[in-house]
Amino acid sequence: MSASTPPLLEVDHLTMRFGGVTAIDDLSMSVQGREITSIIGPNGAGKTTLFNCLTGFYRPTSGTVTMQHPEHGRLRLEGLPSHQLARSAQILRTFQNIRLFPKMTVLENLVVAQHNVLQHASAFSLAGLLGLPRFRNAEVDAVQTALALLRRFDLLGHADSPAGALAYGVQRRVEIARAMAAGPRILCLDEPAAGLNPRESAALNELLLSLITGEGIAVLLVEHDMDVVMKVSQRVVVLNYGRKIAEGSPEQVQNDPHVISAYLGEPDTEDQVNGDRGATEEAAA
Repeated sequence: MSASTPPLLEVDHLTMRFGGVTAIDDLSMSVQGREITSIIGPNGAGKTTLFNCLTGFYRPTSGTVTMQHPEHGRLRLEGLPSHQLARSAQILRTFQNIRLFPKMTVLENLVVAQHNVLQHASAFSLAGLLGLPRFRNAEVDAVQTALALLRRFDLLGHADSPAGALAYGVQRRVEIARAMAAGPRILCLDEPAAGLNPRESAALNELLLSLITGEGIAVLLVEHDMDVVMKVSQRVVVLNYGRKIAEGSPEQVQNDPHVISAYLGEPDTEDQVNGDRGATEEAAA
C-alpha cells in the first residue's frame, strides 16, 4: 500500500487492565487495507487480549479504535459489542480453539454465518414464516454464496459432511470460510496454523495471500508459526508484556534486538549494561 493511503484501522493508546494486571499497555498501531498485519510475541504478551478488544469481546480500559469504513465512513469501535462490530464495521474473527457447529454440515455452517442478511430479509422471522419471496430469494443467495466459498476454499466435497467429523486441518479452512461468508472488511485470525502439518501450513499461506489480493480485505493475524508470519505478512507488530516493542516489515522485526531478547529471554543491551553497572557498584560497596 502507498504510504499516503490512510489506515483502514487505527488503534490509539489502547490499554486493557484486569484488576491490577495490565494486559495491554498504551498500544498504538494501524492496519492497512489489502495487507496482512501479524501480531506476534511470547506467550502472555497480550495478543489474544488485543484481538478481544478489537472484536468487541472486551471493552478497553482506555484508548480508541477507529475505522475508516469504505461505505460507512469514520467509525469509533472501542465501545461497541461484538455483534455490532461484525454488522456495522464488518470485523470478523476466528478463534484459537475451533468453534464450528459440529453437528451441522459444512454448508449449513456457512449459511448460518449469513444470519444478519437472512434476518433482515425475513423481517425478523415474519417474512420467513409467511414464505415471502424476499426471504426465499435471500435463502437462495445465501446458499449460492456458501457454495462459491466452498469451491474457493476447496471444500465442496465436504459440503454435506458434519463439520465436527472433519480432519483438524479441514476444520480450520471451514472456519475461515465461515468467517468470509459474513463479508468481512477486516478478518482477524487467531492462531490459524496451530496444529497444521507443513503441507497444510503452506496451503494456508497461499490462502491468506489470496484473500488480500482476490477479496481485497485486510487480515489481522495472531500466529506463533514464524514461517507463516514471515512469508505472508506485509507488517508485523511485536508485543511483550502488553507493550509494543517493535513494528515494521518481517525483515526489520526479525533483526530487531528487542524482539530477539524477548523471544530468547535475554535482557536488552541497555538493561544488561545497567545490570552490570549495578552489580559492580554493589560489589564495590
